Amino acid sequence: MIKCVTFDLDDTLWAVDPVIREANRTLWQWLDDNAPLFTAGHQLTDMAEGSALRRELLEEMPEIAHSVSLIRIKLLERGCLAAGYTATEAIILAERAFEVFMQARHQVELFEHAQAMLEQLRREGYIIGALSNGNADVGQTLLGNLFDFQYNAEHVGYAKPHPRLFEQALQYTGLRPEQVVHIGDHPLNDVRAARDAGLWTIWVNLPGQQWPQPARADARVSCLSAIPEEVTRLAARADRRVTL
Repeated sequence: MIKCVTFDLDDTLWAVDPVIREANRTLWQWLDDNAPLFTAGHQLTDMAEGSALRRELLEEMPEIAHSVSLIRIKLLERGCLAAGYTATEAIILAERAFEVFMQARHQVELFEHAQAMLEQLRREGYIIGALSNGNADVGQTLLGNLFDFQYNAEHVGYAKPHPRLFEQALQYTGLRPEQVVHIGDHPLNDVRAARDAGLWTIWVNLPGQQWPQPARADARVSCLSAIPEEVTRLAARADRRVTL
C-alpha cells in the first residue's frame, strides 16, 4: 500500500529560473546600496553556475558542492574581500545579502494545479514530503501547510542522485520503498535515483521542459492535475511489489 508521496520542488511545483532571476536582481540592488565596492568590481554572472569564480571556489572547497547556499555565501564573502572590505565586514555583508536573496527566492509562482493537487493528496490521506537539491524551504511558500516533512541536499550532506535523501524520507516515515512514490522533473536526479532506491516514480514533464532522453518512470504526467489519479493507479499495483 502506498502511504507517502514525495516531491522535488524546483521545476516540479514551480519554475525556478524566473524566481532566481528576480532574487538575483533583488540581491544585486541590495549589494549596490550596501556594498558598492562589490558591485563596482563584479558582475552578477560571477556567482552563476559555470562562472570562473564558482569553479575556483569548488576546486578549493569541494566539500560544499552539495550546498547551493554555502556556495553563494562563500562567493559573496570572497567578492567582498576582493573588493576591499575587511574579513569581518565581508562575513556580515555576505550573511545579510544572502538573507535578502533567500527572502526573494521564496516568492515562487506555483504551476497550475499544484496547490489543488497537493490538497487532494492530503484529503486522500497520504504523507507528503519534499526532497530537493535546492535551498528552497517549502515552509516559506504557500504550500508549506500541505507538507509533513522536507529534506534537502545541504541538510543531509548529499545531493540527488545520491540515495541519501530517499533514505532519509524512508527513515522519517518508517516506510518501505514500495510504500512511497517520488515525483519530480529530472530524469536522473528524481526518476532514476528514486527508482534505484526502490520507490515508485512519476515523471513530471510539463510543456516546455526539454530533456535529451525521456525518463523511465512508472508513470508520466504533463499536467500536475493528473498526479492523484496516477498515484491511485500505482497504489493498485503496489501490493505486488515487495522489498526486503
